[in-house]
Amino acid sequence: MTLDPRADGAAARLADVKRVIAVTGGKGGIGKSSVASVLALEAAGIGHRVGLLDLDLTSPSTHVLLGYPTAFPEEPFGVEPCDHAGVRCMSIAHFAGAHAAPLRGASVSSALLEILAITNWGPLDVLVVDMPPGLGDAALDVLKLIERAEHLVVTTSSRVVLDSVNRMLQLLMRVRARVLGVIENMQRAPSSAASELAGRHGVRCLGALPYDASFEDAAGDPERISGTSFASSLRALLPALNL
Repeated sequence: MTLDPRADGAAARLADVKRVIAVTGGKGGIGKSSVASVLALEAAGIGHRVGLLDLDLTSPSTHVLLGYPTAFPEEPFGVEPCDHAGVRCMSIAHFAGAHAAPLRGASVSSALLEILAITNWGPLDVLVVDMPPGLGDAALDVLKLIERAEHLVVTTSSRVVLDSVNRMLQLLMRVRARVLGVIENMQRAPSSAASELAGRHGVRCLGALPYDASFEDAAGDPERISGTSFASSLRALLPALNL
């Protein structure tokens, strides 16, 4: 069996990245992209060298949330991420633009590996990865290719979401992945759901992020996003993430 040399290339591209934080949750629609984008923005705001990698290969959204341009990237010595609001950003949107990028099976793994192998991150204190939804090929590939990734697990108080996130945590525990903790997102009322879920798996509950009706209007404008209560609440959690 022939090993794909891109795996070694991916490791080399991440060699100068001190930490990788994968924002995950096992389900779409729970605000992983919002958490990942604002986490990157706020970490950069306090002086960290930060990258943001959007690995939702079929429905990327971090470029919409932060408003970074998606022109085809420069390729002097590997693909250069887009520098925006202090964050180095990379997404399949740089290659597909506004067009759909339907992928399945081996094409998913190949696309993910290609992005990891060609992106020239340079020295970073932290690379925030917006993980794809579900437990499919892309999520499993990240577990294999970036074994040192620390997983920040996002949930809501929805019973459907909690069941899905519980399955994600089961997988992370099974493969002995590093789990930073669980965050409840879009909280509308006090809830113990995230705390109970975290306790079930012996990981930390890091707190809750409020539902913020102003966040949607701020999307695309990093300065306005940083002024939202959502960003303020996430900023307060940075010390718990050692940022």
